[in-house]
Amino acid sequence: MKKLVLILTFATTAMMAQNQIQEPVPQISVSGEGKIKVVPDQAVITLGVENTGKDATEVKKKNDETVDAIIKAIKKNGIPTSDYQTQNVSLRKNYDYNQKKYSYYANQTISIHLKDLKKYDALLMSLVDAGVNNIQGVEFKSSRLEQYESEARVKAMLDAKKKAEDYVSVLGQKVGKALQISDNSQVNYPRPMYKTYAVAEMADAAPRETLAIGEIEVTANVSVSFELK
Repeated sequence: MKKLVLILTFATTAMMAQNQIQEPVPQISVSGEGKIKVVPDQAVITLGVENTGKDATEVKKKNDETVDAIIKAIKKNGIPTSDYQTQNVSLRKNYDYNQKKYSYYANQTISIHLKDLKKYDALLMSLVDAGVNNIQGVEFKSSRLEQYESEARVKAMLDAKKKAEDYVSVLGQKVGKALQISDNSQVNYPRPMYKTYAVAEMADAAPRETLAIGEIEVTANVSVSFELK
């Protein structure tokens, strides 16, 4: 008898547990977005120097001399060593099939983290004077990025909750606790393109404002599933 009671108790408990597992939880899944527009106060400038010639040693020497002048110009503008770095160095041999002869190409790319945008014009002028002949682009940044990202995430969650409340308000239901949250955020910065200026053009030009800072947009995207009451 005890064995039969035990079996019946176990079977009843198993059935109850199965019913609890199978019973779906009413919920609603929505997405939310938060945007913060910020005026950037920093920039990462990517620039380089390149030379070509018939002799590999001479080409490399010329490139190294120019890079040395560029680094000295960077230091002269008060940029600390922690804020600039060589990104790429190359020396390669090219063959001209039309003229049936070889030539050599040397290139070095340097990235500068400029933390004071007021120095931009003076810095670029001195770098071009030093021998920079390739300005690849500028990436704008903010020194308060973590703060703005946090604010954008809060706005994204509030947006998701507001959407859920709008949807269920006509059903006589309420939004409960969050069951699942997925962060889908990606931070993208605009990268304006800059043409390569000849040294003579820059040297003869009067100082002028050449950087359109604009705004960067810090965005957070989230997917949330809320319980329905």
